[in-house]
Amino acid sequence: PPAPLRMIQYHLFHRDPLGGYLPIEITLDTLLLPTTALQLAAWRPGRYELQNFAQRVRRLRAFDEAGDELAVHKTTKDRWEVATAGARTLTVRYEYHARQLDAGGSWLDEEQLYVNPVNCCLAVVGREHEPCGLHLHVPGGWRVACALPQPHDDPHERHANGGYDELADSPFIASPTLQHEVFDVEGHRFHVWVQGGGALDFHRLKADFRAFTAEQLEMFGGFPRAAYHYLVQLLPTRFYHGVEHTTSTVLALGPAELLPTWSLYKELLGVACHELFHVWNVKLIRPAELQPYDYTREQYFRTGYVAEGLTTYYGDYLLCRAGVFTLEQYLTELNGVVRKHFDDDGWRHTSVAESSVDVWLDGYRPGAPDRKVSIYHKGCLAALLLDLEIRRLHDHQRSLDDVMRALWQHFGQTGRGYTAADYRRVVEEVATTPLDWYFNEVLDGLTPLEKLLDRVLGTVGLHLHTEENSSAAESRWGLRLGTQAVLPEVLAVAANSPAARALSIGDELVAVNGRKVENGNLPGLLLVATETVELTVFRNKQLRTATLTATGEAYFRRLSIEPDPDASPAEVARRRLWLRQ
Repeated sequence: PPAPLRMIQYHLFHRDPLGGYLPIEITLDTLLLPTTALQLAAWRPGRYELQNFAQRVRRLRAFDEAGDELAVHKTTKDRWEVATAGARTLTVRYEYHARQLDAGGSWLDEEQLYVNPVNCCLAVVGREHEPCGLHLHVPGGWRVACALPQPHDDPHERHANGGYDELADSPFIASPTLQHEVFDVEGHRFHVWVQGGGALDFHRLKADFRAFTAEQLEMFGGFPRAAYHYLVQLLPTRFYHGVEHTTSTVLALGPAELLPTWSLYKELLGVACHELFHVWNVKLIRPAELQPYDYTREQYFRTGYVAEGLTTYYGDYLLCRAGVFTLEQYLTELNGVVRKHFDDDGWRHTSVAESSVDVWLDGYRPGAPDRKVSIYHKGCLAALLLDLEIRRLHDHQRSLDDVMRALWQHFGQTGRGYTAADYRRVVEEVATTPLDWYFNEVLDGLTPLEKLLDRVLGTVGLHLHTEENSSAAESRWGLRLGTQAVLPEVLAVAANSPAARALSIGDELVAVNGRKVENGNLPGLLLVATETVELTVFRNKQLRTATLTATGEAYFRRLSIEPDPDASPAEVARRRLWLRQ
C-alpha cells in the first residue's frame, strides 16, 4: 500500500459543556484499503479491570473526502469497521460522554476540558505505531497541561510521535484557570499543573517534591525522561486518586479547601511520590504479561505485589527517607496500611499472588466479604518485610533498593517484561540465599504476617503492637456496624466470633436487650452487656432476634507498628540506616 499522506489526526472540541458529550473527529488516509477498523480500549493501564469505555460513545459516523457518508459496521462492543473502498481519506465523528472526574476519567464542563485519551480516542487497527496529531478546539485564552510535545506555535496542538500508545498514555487538562509551577532536579524539568480551587503553598510543595524526586533519582541513577508533568485536579468533595503515566501523572484530591492542612497535604505528597515511582516500576519495569498492552482484553499477571505492593511501600517510605516525613508521620501512614490489611479477613482465604489475578474481577471494589486480599496493602507489608529481611542478612549493606536497581537494569532498560520467576531470581541473588518461606508463605500462601513482621521490625527498634479494640461491639462481640443509615447496619463480623454465629452482613439493628437503639446509645448498651446480649434486627425486612454469647476472646484487634521503648542502641542505629535519618 502507498505510504500515508499525513499522520492520523485527532480533533477534540469543547462544545455544549452542560450536556457533557465531547465531540471527537479523527481524520486519516485510508491507504486505499477496502476497510478500516477502529478499536476503543476496554481498560486503561493503572487500573486492571474492564471498564468498557465504549458504553459512553454515541453516534459514530464516517465520511470520505467528498463528505459522503460511509457504511459503518460494529463488530464487537468496542470495535467498528468502516467500508473505505474507493475513499482516499476517512473522517470519523462521534461523541463521548465525558462525565467522570477522577484521575483516570474524562470531564467536560464550562471550566475545563480534561481527557485521558485512552478513554475516548479510537485506535486505527494495524496502524497503532503511526504518529498521531492531537488538536484541542478550546477557547483561545486557555492553557494546556500535557506531556506531549508542542510542534508549532499553536499551544492547542500536540504530537504523539510514538503512536497510539503514547497518545493513550498522555492525559491533558485545558482550562483558563490552570496554575503552573516548575522545578528542576539533576537537569530534568518537573511541571506542576493545578486545576480547581484551594490554596496551595507552591514554595513548600516544590521543596517537598524536589526532595522525594531527588531520592528516587539517586536510587535509580537518573531519570529516564527529560521532563515530567503532575496534573493535579483539586475537587470540592472528599477524594483521593492517582494514575501513573510514563511522562506524567494525574492526581485527584479533595476537598480542596483542606489542602493547607496536613491531613490532605500529606495525601498529595504520598500519591505524588507513589505515582512518580511508577515511572520505573510498571511503566518501564513491566510484567511480561503486559508486554505489550492489549487494550481489548484482560491481561492477567500474578505480580501485583511488585507492581503495586512495592510502589505502595516506597511511596511513603521514600518521603521519610527524603526527610519530608518524620518517623512519627511515616508510621502513621504505614499503620493505616496495617489496619486496612488486618481489618479484613481476606488474607485467610486468598494469596496476594492470586488476588493480583483477581483485580480484573473485583480488585477495586469491596466485593464478597473476606474473599480476597489487597495487592496494595499486603503487597506493601510484604515489601517492608522483604526490605528489612535483606537488610538483616547483610547488615544494611544490601536492601530492596538493590532489587529495584537490578529489575531496572535487566528489564526496565531493556524493554523485557519480567515474570514471577524472574522476580524471585533477582530477589534471591540480592539476598544471596534462598527465600522459600517468603515466596511460598507470604506471596503464594496464607501465612499470617504478625510474627514475621515483628521479627524483622525488631532489628530496627520497632515492634508490632497489639491492643484491644475500644469498641465493645467489635472487641467483645465481633460486630462492626455502620452508622450512615437510619438503623445501624452490620458491615462485617469477625471470624469465629459471637456475631459470626448469629448475625448476617446487612442486618439492621433495632434494639439491644429490648432497649431501642436511638440517640447514640448503642455503644453503652453493648458495653454493659456481659455474658450474653439479645439483639433485635431487621433481616430482609423481617424482624428477628439473635442471641450473642461472649467467648472471652477479643476481636478486631488494633495492630500498629511502634518504636520499641526497649530497643538497643544498635537497633536504633540500624533504624537510622534504614530511614537515613
